[in-house]
Amino acid sequence: MVANVEKQLEEARELLEQMELEVREIPPQSRGMYSSRMRSYKQEMGKLEADFKRSRIAYSDEVRNELLGDDGNSSENQRAHLLDNTERLERSSRRLEAGYQIAVETEQIGQEMLENLSHDREKIQRARERLRETDANLGKSSRILTGMLRRIIQNRILIVVLAVIIIFTTIMAIYFSVRGR
Repeated sequence: MVANVEKQLEEARELLEQMELEVREIPPQSRGMYSSRMRSYKQEMGKLEADFKRSRIAYSDEVRNELLGDDGNSSENQRAHLLDNTERLERSSRRLEAGYQIAVETEQIGQEMLENLSHDREKIQRARERLRETDANLGKSSRILTGMLRRIIQNRILIVVLAVIIIFTTIMAIYFSVRGR
């Protein structure tokens, strides 16, 4: 039973460490809530370990007294004390199990959050790439429109120059035809 509890305590400690690492990776705006949960889990873990150590020490004292033949207490008191320690050990085991379950649930939540963040990151990267492509297309369109506007202005200037030349030629033709008569 003691070895089983020690194994579960070790697993719970490892899970708490993993959860703490996951909490450090969470964005700052939601990190506070998980940090406070982690502190409460650590406190609970500390209480459980302290209870377990007290129970183990009390149990080892009783075993030592029993082996050495120290009959200062009646066997009824020893039995009651042993039952009390066993009950404490079982309560500690139940608390450890509950802590372990909470740690597993928190780990699952953290894993789901990381997956959601990963999907969101991919969406943002795709949107950023589309934005770059759109920006490049807008640059090309702007250059084409600028070239078209330049040609329109050149055509209008050419039409005005041609109109001035035609008007000048017509006036000169009328002038020379009126003068020559």
